[in-house]
Amino acid sequence: MVKRALVIAGGGLAGSLIALSLATRRPEVDFLLVEPGERLGGNHIWSFFDGDVDETGRALVAPLISKSWPAHEVIFPKRRRVLGFGYNSVKSAQLDAVVRAKIPAERIRRGAVAALGADFAVLEDGERIEAEGVIDARGPGDFAGIELAWQKFVGRTYRTIAPHGCELPVIMDGTVEQADGYRFVYTLPFAADELMIEDTYYSDAPDLDVPLLRARIDEYAKGIGEVTGEETGVLPVALGGSIESLWTGEAALLGLRGGFFHPTTGYSLPDAVANALLVAEQRDFSGAALFELFRDRAFKLWKERAFFRLLNRMMFRAAAPEQRYRVLEHFYRLPEPVIARFYAAKLTRLDKVRILTGKPPVPVLKALKAMAA
Repeated sequence: MVKRALVIAGGGLAGSLIALSLATRRPEVDFLLVEPGERLGGNHIWSFFDGDVDETGRALVAPLISKSWPAHEVIFPKRRRVLGFGYNSVKSAQLDAVVRAKIPAERIRRGAVAALGADFAVLEDGERIEAEGVIDARGPGDFAGIELAWQKFVGRTYRTIAPHGCELPVIMDGTVEQADGYRFVYTLPFAADELMIEDTYYSDAPDLDVPLLRARIDEYAKGIGEVTGEETGVLPVALGGSIESLWTGEAALLGLRGGFFHPTTGYSLPDAVANALLVAEQRDFSGAALFELFRDRAFKLWKERAFFRLLNRMMFRAAAPEQRYRVLEHFYRLPEPVIARFYAAKLTRLDKVRILTGKPPVPVLKALKAMAA
C-alpha cells in the first residue's frame, strides 16, 4: 500500500485552499483531497476585506475571486456610510474550477470519510488510506464546549430584468424590520444584471426558516428579476467556552472544526488562507507534528481574540434582541482603519479603548454584567 504524505479530509474552503497552496507552492508533496460532494466548496459565497489577508495570501486566493469592489456601504436608521477599503467575494463554482485546474485529478477523491486518525483515513466504502499525516477539514464539528450564538442567513441571486443600479456591496442594511435578533440585508452586485440579496440574522438560535426568509428577500427585491441561485448558512458567533473542547482527537483540525473563524463575523476565509500557507511551509507532515502546530495556533488565536467574545456578549446579553442593531450602528462611527482592523481581527489596545468609549448603545449595568461573565 502506497503511503501518502498527507490526506486532507474535506474539500470545503479550508481543505481546498490547503490543496491549492500545496499544488502551487509544494508540488512535490503527495497529498490526497477527499470530498463527498460533487463540487469542491459546496454551494457558498465567501467574502473578505482587503486588509484581512496579507500580500502572500492575496496571491493565493486571487484566482478564486469572482468579484472585487473598491469600497462598500453600511446603512442604519441613524447612520449611512461608504467605507473606502475593498471587499472581495469567492463563489464556490469558481473555487471548484480553479482548484481542479491546478491539481492533478488523481489527487482528488470523491468519497465520505467514515473514520480517521493521525495517520490514516477510512472511507465509507471501506478503503483505508495511509498517510504520514491527516488534516480534518470537514466543516463544523462538536461545538458543545463552546458557548455560541449564531449568524444565519438565506441568500438569493437574481438575474435582473433591467440594470439594478447598485455599484457597491451593502454589507449591512439594518433599516429593515428587526426580527429574531439583529436582522440586516446584505447585497452583492456581481454584474449590472446580477444581484445577490441575503437576509441575515444575529440570533440566539440556529434554526433557519428558509421559506419565511425567501419571502422576505423577494419582498425586499421588489420583483427585480428571476432567481438564479440560492444558498443558506448558519455560522457560529463565539461568546465563551473552551477551545480545548474541540481538540480531543488525534488529527489536526482546520476550518470551523478547529475553531478557525472570526468570533464576531463568523468569516473563515482569512484564517483558511493563513493556515493553507502555513501547511505548505512544513517539512514534517506527520500527524503528531500537524496536530501540535494547529492546536497551538488555535489556542493562541482564541486567547488573542477574547475581546471579540466580550463584544459578542455585550450584543447578545446586554441589548434587547430588537435593539442589537444599535451596537453595530454605534460601532460604525469609528475611523476606517479601526473598522478594517476589527474585521481583520488585528485590533490594537487603543482600538479596543475606542470601541468601548462614547455613549453606550446598550444599558450600562447590563453591559458591565456581560463583560464580567
